[in-house]
Amino acid sequence: MTKKEKESAVCSFCGRLEEAVEKLISGPEAFICDKCVRLCLDIIEKKPVHHELKLLKPKEIKLKLDEYVIGQDNAKRTIAVGVYNHYKRIRSLQNQKKAGDVDYSKSNVLLLGPTGSGKTLLARTLAAVIDVPFAIADATTLTEAGYVGEDVENIILRLVQAADYDIARAEIGIIYVDEIDKIRKTTSNVSITRDVSGEGVQQALLKIVEGTVSNVPPKGGRKHPNQEYIKVNTQNILFIVGGAFVHLDKMIAKRLGKTTIGFDAASSSQLDVHETNYLLSKVEPEDLVQFGMIPEFVGRFNSIANCNELTIEDLVEILVRPKNAIIQQYTQLFAEENVRLEFTEGALHAMAEKAKQAGTGARALRMIVETLLLDLMFETPSDPTIREVIVDRECITEDKEPEIRRVQTG
Repeated sequence: MTKKEKESAVCSFCGRLEEAVEKLISGPEAFICDKCVRLCLDIIEKKPVHHELKLLKPKEIKLKLDEYVIGQDNAKRTIAVGVYNHYKRIRSLQNQKKAGDVDYSKSNVLLLGPTGSGKTLLARTLAAVIDVPFAIADATTLTEAGYVGEDVENIILRLVQAADYDIARAEIGIIYVDEIDKIRKTTSNVSITRDVSGEGVQQALLKIVEGTVSNVPPKGGRKHPNQEYIKVNTQNILFIVGGAFVHLDKMIAKRLGKTTIGFDAASSSQLDVHETNYLLSKVEPEDLVQFGMIPEFVGRFNSIANCNELTIEDLVEILVRPKNAIIQQYTQLFAEENVRLEFTEGALHAMAEKAKQAGTGARALRMIVETLLLDLMFETPSDPTIREVIVDRECITEDKEPEIRRVQTG
């Protein structure tokens, strides 16, 4: 090896420098380090790599979720049981099976609920609690292979990337697919043409949800002939799908032989919310099929949970109670500038009411607080005389400036 080669010697597979590895084996215009050699041996010998699962009991999972997600008790209980059974199944597969052992079926979870009700937060928090890789995909961007759009295999790639390309770890991760209701069949009749954004995508997702060895393009994008792929077994990946399923409650009401309680359909009375929540809690697979989901796809989700629309009281709690509560975050930001930030009860309720009117659930809360405090966050770091900021109800309802208390000077 020449001096110039020694100076530029890096592993051709992982890119590690010579000084970062124990041995660097040289070949014709290429190098391979000892770490990559061991990895190749593991692949050739097909040694199973098992990651220790942080398996919590259902009650423990729910308690952890309670720290970050307000309300949705029924959804939390359903998810906790489904997730516990799913990872218990994986653990039993990792251990040596005995003769006569029962095979557990795979658990996947379907979440119903309006926008901003906490579906994504539930899935993300769940992955953090169990300590597994997590990836989010939007069903509306997906298409069948061969059409313009994103292949379903790309959502597997996101999980692999979240696991730092540790395939064994990715294979026990969680994937959340949002807006799943947007890929329903456009009609209940079978079409002779391809339904690129509906049934075809459900069919494509079905393969990876039920468990298959998926060929994933290492850099994403479309598949090409003669391209190298990462092989990922989706058998033990937990799939959680969520959607608003607008008007599904009306289908359920029709099946149950119920009518609305007498409220005008154009009104948005709080009682209408309770009726919708009740109806969605009675959802059956046949309702989802009538909505436009194909029976095979619905059949892969044996846990169905309803995330209720958030009430004003829920939104107030979201502002102050979770571990990462919005008000606590901004209070801390101001505290770092030696300024005490205080919100009155009236202000909290006014923000919750404003978010409720926006119709986007908890998502509107941060924007409301950020907009309210923007000017103060601009001024405060440069004004050492500010010691206290008090936000009351009128600051929200009448755009009044928050009260500022300053240091008394000579």
